[in-house]
Amino acid sequence: MESIFRLIHKLGPAGIVLKAIFAALVADGLLLAFILLRRSYRKRYFAKRDARVFHFRAVWEQLISGKIPYLAWRGKIFDRRVVESLALDALEAAPAEGAARVLNFLRVSGLMQTRIYEARKYHGWQRRKALVALGQTRAAEGIAALGEGLRDNNAETRLAALRGLGRTGLPAAAEEILRWVGERGLVVPALPLENALMNCCRERPQLVPRYMAAAHGELRELLGRVLGEVATQTMDADLTEMAGDQAPEVRASAARALGNARPKIAPPVLAEMVKDPVWFVRLRATVALGQLRTVRAIPALLLALTDSHRLVRLRAAQALADQDEDSSVIFGAVADTEDAYAIDAYITAAENAGIYGELLEKLQTGRSMEEERRGHLLDIAGRKVALGPGIHPGVSAKPDAVAS
Repeated sequence: MESIFRLIHKLGPAGIVLKAIFAALVADGLLLAFILLRRSYRKRYFAKRDARVFHFRAVWEQLISGKIPYLAWRGKIFDRRVVESLALDALEAAPAEGAARVLNFLRVSGLMQTRIYEARKYHGWQRRKALVALGQTRAAEGIAALGEGLRDNNAETRLAALRGLGRTGLPAAAEEILRWVGERGLVVPALPLENALMNCCRERPQLVPRYMAAAHGELRELLGRVLGEVATQTMDADLTEMAGDQAPEVRASAARALGNARPKIAPPVLAEMVKDPVWFVRLRATVALGQLRTVRAIPALLLALTDSHRLVRLRAAQALADQDEDSSVIFGAVADTEDAYAIDAYITAAENAGIYGELLEKLQTGRSMEEERRGHLLDIAGRKVALGPGIHPGVSAKPDAVAS
């Protein structure tokens, strides 16, 4: 060995290159050995796991009923993890009665309490794993531990806790989230927070306005979007207050909520909102009016049909074309606006909705209409007359107003 090193030393710079090549070969050999060892280990691990999964699947009924003693598998970490994984997977697809049975098994066997302990005492990825598992159980007793996870210093842990609370779908989880955002503000991405609150507030949407009153800025707008999806008919007072909010995004969310919940106050409130100075608020109000499918919404939709913004006109036209009222009567009202762009938008919407042929037929056979008016409406519907100076029939090119 001494002579080899002496020979390498005599080579000078070439010896350094030779040493580098030798070191690289050794490193490559060690890496290859590690990869092969890891593959062998994982192969044995998955083979063992598959065997245990097969075994527990075969005795699943005896396992969750308690006929197989819990001590037979709880003391083995590997078996405990396999059983827990099978139970959580069963919760996802089981009907209500089956899910209650599996959840009771998780409680009685102590698996639930183990995860709660880990979610409170562990850190890093181990805590995140426990939080995700607690969320999968959808159990009320895990909410307190998940709430503590929301206050972790690590952003990924907070996000795992938030998603876990969202999966429970329980009002108590919504209160935990709302208290947390009230204390800390918006410290997680908006979309996961919004989804979690929507899922948890559906049973008790009244929780949102209480916390929304003290919120500001982006958080207030987010809570408004949540309420826009989960509001009910009994929340007409809250929705009316939202409709007059200073923030355009909150007003737009109020319009969405009125269209979804459809309280009795919806038509008059939305009729005022189609006059809003901000175009996307008018757009949301127009869409909501179309969802109401009531004759009381038609005057406001006719007003929206003459809006300065193209998208508002298009959605108003679609809403009018989808109404259950006589299409010839609605078209007569559209023609009375004497707005070339409104008329063109409605004709285009009628064509898209497949009622254009029916409209022409009703105009031709309508007996309650004077002959002169019928002929005039037929000419307009057939695009045989000019819709306005410099405007070609079939082209809706009215300039959009600058958004406020």
